[in-house]
Amino acid sequence: MISEADVVVIGGGAAGIAAARRLHDAGVSCLLLEARSRLGGRAWTIAEPRTGTAIDLGCGWLHSADRNPWLDIALAQGRHIDHTPPPWMRTSTQPGFPLDDQRAFRQSLNAFFGRLERATASGHDAPAATYLERSDRWNGLIGAVGTYTSGGELDDVSAIDLNRYADSGVNARAVEGYGAVIAAHAGPVPVRLDCPVHRIDHSGRRIRVETAQGVVTADAVIVTVPTPLLADGTLAFNPALPTKTEAAAGLPLGLADKLFLTLPDPEAFESESRMFGRTDRSGTGAYHFRPFGRPIIEGYFGGRLAHELEQGGADTFVAFARSELAGLLGNDFAKRVELLTIHPWASDPWARGSYSYARPGRADMRAALAEAVDGRLFFAGEACSLQDFSTAHGAYLTGISAADAIMAERRIPASFAG
Repeated sequence: MISEADVVVIGGGAAGIAAARRLHDAGVSCLLLEARSRLGGRAWTIAEPRTGTAIDLGCGWLHSADRNPWLDIALAQGRHIDHTPPPWMRTSTQPGFPLDDQRAFRQSLNAFFGRLERATASGHDAPAATYLERSDRWNGLIGAVGTYTSGGELDDVSAIDLNRYADSGVNARAVEGYGAVIAAHAGPVPVRLDCPVHRIDHSGRRIRVETAQGVVTADAVIVTVPTPLLADGTLAFNPALPTKTEAAAGLPLGLADKLFLTLPDPEAFESESRMFGRTDRSGTGAYHFRPFGRPIIEGYFGGRLAHELEQGGADTFVAFARSELAGLLGNDFAKRVELLTIHPWASDPWARGSYSYARPGRADMRAALAEAVDGRLFFAGEACSLQDFSTAHGAYLTGISAADAIMAERRIPASFAG
């Protein structure tokens, strides 16, 4: 194993890969350490054998595609980009959810975000659920959408943080998989897989990075691991960094799990359409039919419901989905759907969730987490992004920022990185 480098980057997800590639392209000696046996982190594309297609078990949509740097990277890699509008931006045919009701729900959802924006303009924070209209019939479904976007219940999510999220409304997908694009971007960067980091000792002149494969010394370190690993000390520091621990604890990872099922009689369903399992409660799934026109159902489950389903494993997810699909399309249809794949992100020891949200009163913890320490320890990842959190492009931008800060310390022009 390489025993020293100018910069060690910890975590081979979107932020770590972006940072390491930036440094490498500028001629800075760097080493990327990843605990898993693969790169990509919470972006993970697999080749699904039954359908012969790429499936993103983690992030799949290139949000804010008109300013998302991964889009140009994907094109440079020769990937195929699909610009079909996402199902959540269109009405669809769903039993028991007529178009008039869908429009009424959309109006209620927009009104909720309008109240959120007006109320948080003064800087007063509160749980996002505070701004639900008490008598609104769509509160349950608004709560469900909240779990899909934040991974947590609206009672637990900071209204200020949720309001700060910036999205252009332009979305795209990489046909070969978002995770494949991100992992491939590491390219020529020196990488060590299966190499979890236990402790960062920054007490001496050089930083000691203690890993399962030995010690690496460096002048600077970029930390990009998910917040739960910082909050509980899985990755420890000497001297300790209590402000980082506190910031990470205020930015837990919410949970959004994807369940991929076979779709019987696919020609009977509109491509890229969606149905909610229920429209009267927050604990429900969203079912995306025929993504990319494929004979697949992509189920989406967030927040408390996803945590509960993970306790029972894949069979519990399938049983729950079948029960909701039976209510929508009949028992005969539901019995014929079969499991393709799923990855339980809360149970993943190197993730412990899907993407970050801020607890009420903790919205400013993102800036605290991102702040450098002594000009030698830098932090990146989607949780460090003030407006693009929960996205791979937010992670990318924070990784680039950390790499550029190191190059500024060394007086290396960022333009050298391309």
